[in-house]
Amino acid sequence: MNIITELDDTPPLEIDEAAAAPGKGEIDAAHLVEPESALPLATLADLPEPLQKAVAAAGWSELMPVQSRAIPYIVAGRDLMVQSRTGSGKTGAFLIPIMERINPRQPACQALVLVPTRELAQQVAHEAELMGPATNMKTVAVYGGTRFGTQSDAIRQGAHLVVGTPGRVLDHLLRGTLKLDNLKLLVFDEADRMLDMGFYPDMKQVQRYMPERRVNTCMFSATFPPYVMRLAREFMHEPDFLSLSRDNVHVSDVTHLYYQVPAMEKDRALVRLIEMENPASAFIFCNTKAKVHYLAVVLQRFGYDADELSADLSQGERDQVMARVRAGTLRFLVTTDVAARGIDIDDLSHVFLYEPPEDIESYIHRAGRTGRAGASGTAITLVENISELLRVQKVGKQYKFTIEERPIPTDEDVAALVGRRLQVLLQAKLRGRDKLQTERMQRFFPLVQQLANDEDGLPLLTMLLDDEYQQTLHAPVVPPPPKPAREPRERSESRRKPGRGRRK
Repeated sequence: MNIITELDDTPPLEIDEAAAAPGKGEIDAAHLVEPESALPLATLADLPEPLQKAVAAAGWSELMPVQSRAIPYIVAGRDLMVQSRTGSGKTGAFLIPIMERINPRQPACQALVLVPTRELAQQVAHEAELMGPATNMKTVAVYGGTRFGTQSDAIRQGAHLVVGTPGRVLDHLLRGTLKLDNLKLLVFDEADRMLDMGFYPDMKQVQRYMPERRVNTCMFSATFPPYVMRLAREFMHEPDFLSLSRDNVHVSDVTHLYYQVPAMEKDRALVRLIEMENPASAFIFCNTKAKVHYLAVVLQRFGYDADELSADLSQGERDQVMARVRAGTLRFLVTTDVAARGIDIDDLSHVFLYEPPEDIESYIHRAGRTGRAGASGTAITLVENISELLRVQKVGKQYKFTIEERPIPTDEDVAALVGRRLQVLLQAKLRGRDKLQTERMQRFFPLVQQLANDEDGLPLLTMLLDDEYQQTLHAPVVPPPPKPAREPRERSESRRKPGRGRRK
């Protein structure tokens, strides 16, 4: 299945009625999605002897399902999007074909794996180092917080595989310590997380250093929401789609989640979920007009680009809100079921049910607003009592899909995530500064050191970081300016030069 060309043919909401999940290592055929021109599965016996030794060094007695199915496509040089959960063996699914395709006698970067965190870079590099000696493949992991020179030396000594975070990879490209002229394979691992953490500008900058020829590109992601689909269009050439996930089978699937939250903490819990999920846009459903207005005000006070839509608004106010929704310049719409009838947004990645609806059909109506146009989506319900919990569970039983319970994230969880996200954004800004700007900011180093060590100074630094985060990630989307009207091509008769008429 070619994922790019078949987006519009996928139904908006699929209800899976498959049987119980298969055992470990097995594939439920009802949950398998393969390209139309499917390739035969690879087995351990099919691999060359050095690769069999590499697999043994990694501790695998046989290929895992995602490896058996993905390896043939990557070896064949076909761009591929793989939907795969953590722990499914996806790292081997791209490391094995990388070892097959690189030339160990060529001391240059031939494969690049981009990952969202230093921990994942270390993990992937560790597996590559276990398997690499069987094929003489050299690996280096590049990420922030470690000595730049050590990484540069490893690249210069002929590392064939570079595994790193987009920001640090870009640092090496900018300084000329890493070159991609000989690159054969580019892998995005956990692409959904990279975009959620704000690495998109860095990835686009890395793209500028790619060879002019087409580089075989693969993408591994747990889900394929709209922003990941857009990434595929920008980095990949007619990619195929492969999924072995029992939880999110088709690209159009909706992930159904619920959180049990005390009634008095519901608004703060929603804020924490918004920060953790970081949706590009979302509908937030309430059951009453009063609750719609209350929640819209709360989100606006928290600094979010949010507005309300209910029957209490005048027609002019409704038209203004709807204009922003359709233009894609409103991030969060708080609404009732009645007000939201007939609104279809293809790129809506999330739906939040601040209150579960009274009837089952309304749940399907709300959840079906996401997961459209071939993309996956997420429907999140906040549950405050046993009555609401029973209503949510009844929906799952009647339509035979799982609504998964998850623990509400803590303030500490949110602080850690937004801190990493902001650091990525600030590092990208710093790389964009010229020498004069860098020289100019030196004058504030003493003040920053003083504030960091001063109990009264810490709130000032915290305020600056909070403002930067809000202005960067939560500011309203500004539509492009209208194109200026063109002047008439012909001058008026009064401006024509005497004696020079139009040509016949």
